Amino acid sequence: MTENLIINFTPTGMIPTKEMTPHVPISVSEIVENVLEVSEIGITMVHLHARNEVDESPTYKKEIYGRIIEGIRKYVPQLVICVSLSGRNFSELEQRADPLFLDGNLKPDMGSLTLSSLNFNSTASVNSPQMIQDLAAIMLKNGIVPELEVFDIGMINYAKYLEKKGLLQPPFYFNLLMGNIACAQANLLNVGVMLNDLPENSLWSLAGIGNEQLKMNSIAIAMGGGVRVGIEDNIWYDRKRTKLASNADLIKRIHTIAHANERNVMSPQEFRKNMNLLNGENGYGRHIE
Repeated sequence: MTENLIINFTPTGMIPTKEMTPHVPISVSEIVENVLEVSEIGITMVHLHARNEVDESPTYKKEIYGRIIEGIRKYVPQLVICVSLSGRNFSELEQRADPLFLDGNLKPDMGSLTLSSLNFNSTASVNSPQMIQDLAAIMLKNGIVPELEVFDIGMINYAKYLEKKGLLQPPFYFNLLMGNIACAQANLLNVGVMLNDLPENSLWSLAGIGNEQLKMNSIAIAMGGGVRVGIEDNIWYDRKRTKLASNADLIKRIHTIAHANERNVMSPQEFRKNMNLLNGENGYGRHIE
């Protein structure tokens, strides 16, 4: 448990399009401007997805991630940046790992690591044991910290297995994503079982898919954990789906709930210290031995 609130901001994702909501940032400049806008409100870190600007499709290319990271760090150099390594659209290791080879001031601090395969509503995210271990090994070698994505309790067990193999090192950061149709549902029993099974030296955030986002965020704030929040997980502001959310709307609401629970937002600097990340002034990611 940590006293200050981790806000893990997810602005874009792989699914929302301009046709679905005009508020989703797609282009490099839109994503950068959106991240800078909410960083002024107050966030701890950002979980980035890159898109092709012509057709809005997801892209793995490090050149596009690099332009986004460059734009963000020009103004908020200490913000913790995680890049997506998702397997929903890309199946080759060379594609999924591409952003991990950015270096210098463009090096991401973290990369997402989904700890098993899973089904979404109409697509699958395929994460073979070899793929997971290969991505973890590249991150370990390059000093990039995995953002451990967990949709079911078995994925937590697999993280412990990777630690025993020397592919993961504490401290850990877990995103517990609740409410996906084929995975753990967004209820207190599932949340409690998963939290109880986390390894020592773990920070954690709760996410809820779709209408479950506000409920899971609220529970996490009340329980002393962090939140993952943004248009990636839910394009709507209200449960009746009468108002499309902007990312600023969602972040402001988190601040309101946090204030009511007498919790302050964890600064990027504090998160960096807790996770043994370099401070953003003399480098990014973890120090490589």
